[in-house]
Amino acid sequence: MASDAYQNELASLMRLAPVIPVVVIEDARAAVPMARALVAGGVPAIEVTLRTPAALEAVRAIAAEVEGAVVGVGTVLGETDLRAAYEAGARFAVSPGVTPRLLDAAEDVPLALLPGAATASEAMGLLERGYRHLKFFPAVPAGGARLLAAWAGPLPQLRFCPTGGISAASAAEFLALPNVLCVGGSWLTPADKLATGDWAGIEALARAAANLRA
Repeated sequence: MASDAYQNELASLMRLAPVIPVVVIEDARAAVPMARALVAGGVPAIEVTLRTPAALEAVRAIAAEVEGAVVGVGTVLGETDLRAAYEAGARFAVSPGVTPRLLDAAEDVPLALLPGAATASEAMGLLERGYRHLKFFPAVPAGGARLLAAWAGPLPQLRFCPTGGISAASAAEFLALPNVLCVGGSWLTPADKLATGDWAGIEALARAAANLRA
């Protein structure tokens, strides 16, 4: 069963800012200045996806060097990823979906897991395992804000971080829902700004995102 302590930790994490940036980082040298820009803009929780060879090095650097950052690892697919995230200093892990083996591993690895669900049946299965905080993925293709709104009645125990296809323009629609604590989005750290080191631009995007619920 999922730990109550980790569920409480996830609740606090998801309330840090309206948006958790979903970061695909190609060069680990960009990790620290990027994270400092996000924190300065009011967005301290950062999900670094395991989509590039630089990801875990980036997580280690952020965890060690960026005061105020709460760094996590995304695209966690199994026990190996979960343990690697923990050893790199991640504070949380995010998965696009779930398998029984991943959930079993999450009971042994001391790291809060935000598991993904795209259907009511998947959400119910996670609730049976003690998970009250879920990633709704892929949010827009799976049914968007209307689907999450429909779940609020029969699944009032659950809180979501919808991710996938959400933009600065559409985030507010999700954030207005009673069962949404935050959204995940890649628009805060676009590839061109990471490549050119436009940290001021990333800070400005983070500041705008932090004000989505202001």
